[in-house]
Amino acid sequence: MNKNRIFGFAALLMSLIMLCAAITASAGSLSKADIEAIVNTTTDASQVTSPFIQAVNIARPGVVGVNNYTITYSYGYTDPYDFFGFGGGSRGYQQPTQKERLAGTGSGVVISSYGHILTNFHVVEDASRVTVFDGEKELDAQVVVFSEEKDLAVLLCPEIKLPAVQLGDSDQLQVGEWAIVIGNPLGEDFFRSVTVGTVSSLERSVEQSVQDKYGRKTTVKNSMIQVDAAINSGNSGGGMFNTLGQLMGIPSLKYSANYYSSASIDNIGMCIPINVAKPLIAEALEKYDADAVREQLEKKAKDEKIEILDEDQRPRMGVTVATLNSYVVSQGILPNGAYVTAVEEGSPAQEAGIQVGDIIVDIDGEVITNSNMMVTFIQDNYKAGDVIQVKVYRAENIQNAQTVGEIGDGEYIDLTVTLKIIGEQPAA
Repeated sequence: MNKNRIFGFAALLMSLIMLCAAITASAGSLSKADIEAIVNTTTDASQVTSPFIQAVNIARPGVVGVNNYTITYSYGYTDPYDFFGFGGGSRGYQQPTQKERLAGTGSGVVISSYGHILTNFHVVEDASRVTVFDGEKELDAQVVVFSEEKDLAVLLCPEIKLPAVQLGDSDQLQVGEWAIVIGNPLGEDFFRSVTVGTVSSLERSVEQSVQDKYGRKTTVKNSMIQVDAAINSGNSGGGMFNTLGQLMGIPSLKYSANYYSSASIDNIGMCIPINVAKPLIAEALEKYDADAVREQLEKKAKDEKIEILDEDQRPRMGVTVATLNSYVVSQGILPNGAYVTAVEEGSPAQEAGIQVGDIIVDIDGEVITNSNMMVTFIQDNYKAGDVIQVKVYRAENIQNAQTVGEIGDGEYIDLTVTLKIIGEQPAA
């Protein structure tokens, strides 16, 4: 037989075998080994290269969240014929009640092993209370120094246990080098997000409107670092780092279509150079008082050991109180305080001689200005069996008076009350 014909037949036979195998494989199921070969793959992280990984690992643990809490007031209506407005404010209106709310969130960077944190001033502006979030819990912080004009603030949070970042020298920044931004856009949900870009320009002159504590507005010019790394709401106060993991700037603002002009704008963010912040940081470090911090931490540890009582275990005097109408108080005849509208039978208040119509103005030297303050002060500071000194103002005919002029003379009376746990807890 011709050899060429033999080889041609063999090649045709092999093709048929391969085709049959392919048809069989597609018609049947893959073996476990075939599936594992496709699915069970690995990545050797040590072989993945990036100029950012090491810098991020150095800097990222030192970035925190900063929370700004403020006090808001709510108003309501009382009986318009209630002259004294017990539980209310001016005639027909309730005294405003206070409530704390989370006004805003931002970012911060730990800059010392003592708990100093650098952030923007606008992140903590007008805050009644400031906390920092370390990734697990909220910790109380205090504003040590700040500058509205530079939009900078330094906080102190002695309880924080995070590594401090290293400060760089922003005078050595170069246009075109990497800019690594770490912060919390939109709050804790995107905690320690990393975005990367380049330093687009140095010494950008940026005008900003600032307001002093008296409400007067002025315009200041600051020199900033322009970057194209993403900066969003919540990034303010965080860090702009170089590839060495050094803090080179503080993200402060971004330009957008509705901020700068009607033009479409992308990737223009501004950071405050770290060298601008260094004098403020030095001032905060100079104010650091280790003894005061230690006393503060010891006091807090002691307070935390006090058992938190259930509502029905809190000690009370046994009175129902309300806040006087501000108009009546403004006449100078009656003082601010907690007006007693009821005294419970057999209560510590009754035993001490407190009467309906008394105005509680002082407890152990703490001036009481309204009913809410009195209730909170007792619940937060005392336990059953504590003896407190209560000062009341007692005026003639106060319960029956229909006008201010009908209120008779009054006097301040000092009474001693032993707090107890009594019955239900609707009052103080």
